Amino acid sequence: MSRPAHGTLHHIELWVPDLHRGLASLGWLLEALGYALFQSWDSGRSWRLGPTYLVIEQSPALTAEEHDRCRPGLNHLAFHIEDAITMEKLVADAAQHGWHLMFPGRHPYAGGGQHYAAYLENDDGFEVELIAINAPERE
Repeated sequence: MSRPAHGTLHHIELWVPDLHRGLASLGWLLEALGYALFQSWDSGRSWRLGPTYLVIEQSPALTAEEHDRCRPGLNHLAFHIEDAITMEKLVADAAQHGWHLMFPGRHPYAGGGQHYAAYLENDDGFEVELIAINAPERE
């Protein structure tokens, strides 16, 4: 494997209040996006795609019971999706894995008429944005 480019994201670590819920929602999504399970331990897991990996951990050092994306810190993660059909299938399947569609009345153009995307939030308040790469623009 070649060396990652300077400045490439190495990893992201998300602390979740409940590992099992995190695995059911975030773990499912990562695997659906092509990430492979990389590491596993009692309080966490990580998944890798290329040189980047994402960690989900239920740390004993948590200072709050829930994530609040509107506070300073991480608001959301955004992922490229190959096309609109794949994105809509992920959205449909996501409801069975603890995800809820945000802005349903404006879906899939909640980010603007030239931004075909889905905004999902899980039961623990984590938000993801799924952005279709090859998607129709709103007329």
